[in-house]
Amino acid sequence: MIRTQQARTDAAATGTLDKAADENFPVAPFFLPRAWRDDLMAVYGFARLVDDIGDGDLAPGGADARHLGLEPGQTEDRVAMLDALETDLHRVFAGSAEMPRHPLLRALRPTVRACALTPEPFLALIEANRQDQKIRRYGTYAELRSYCELSANPVGRLVLQITGTASPERIRRSDAVCTALQIAEHLQDVAEDLGRDRIYLPADDMARFHVRESDLAVPSGGASLRALVAFEAERAHALLDEGIPLVGSVNGRLKLLLAGFVAGGRAALTAISAAGFDVLPGPPRPTAPRLLREVGVVLRRAHREG
Repeated sequence: MIRTQQARTDAAATGTLDKAADENFPVAPFFLPRAWRDDLMAVYGFARLVDDIGDGDLAPGGADARHLGLEPGQTEDRVAMLDALETDLHRVFAGSAEMPRHPLLRALRPTVRACALTPEPFLALIEANRQDQKIRRYGTYAELRSYCELSANPVGRLVLQITGTASPERIRRSDAVCTALQIAEHLQDVAEDLGRDRIYLPADDMARFHVRESDLAVPSGGASLRALVAFEAERAHALLDEGIPLVGSVNGRLKLLLAGFVAGGRAALTAISAAGFDVLPGPPRPTAPRLLREVGVVLRRAHREG
């Protein structure tokens, strides 16, 4: 049985995996080798599950809690759910015959073994969501970057490990891309995050642009908030530019995949700009034609700069 099909036999796991279609970037596009697609979807399934636990976005019915050995009513206890998920993650890496309980982690186990993955990136993703339960504001951009080290950068590192292309320089540039993607997502979701009592706009930047928390809780952003969003978007653009040489450092279908990641961030930022940097009415989303155009831009720049 194909690895990700093991998870798709469970309705809750299927719903988690189906969220890949809503991401700003292609998760496991058709042009990749089948083994890569399966491995990338297995990693995505874990990462999405962690975020859904941390955000309280699990499918109703309590199936995920039952899989992790908890009562269905404990779904709302996000820390307990994350703790149970970490326990199940250790089963993925254990040498014993005990299988993980959650179908998404059972699907992850063959990928971990085939690609010789280590626990650290997965544990970092869990820790990022634990942090979300305790820290709801970030004072500085440096603090936000540190959060992205846990919440986003491990995914890029896992992609490099799965494809056998990890090196210190590639990891550094991958980290820049992943942090940029996380910032772009935060900018798209300012209103949604505020509904969860979270603000990922650095407090010192908000003060610099004279933006108060109350300015985030209105139907449309004022001039000060738009200027702040434009400032943060420019930071994300610079990080994406830093990552373009990563695309030029690989060949074949992997080059196209990494170009898609960078292009996804660029397209998201273009959508934010096209909305006049007013992100409060709803998340500005990139169109498929825009994403394809950005892929072409990234590939041309990677060729010139390579």
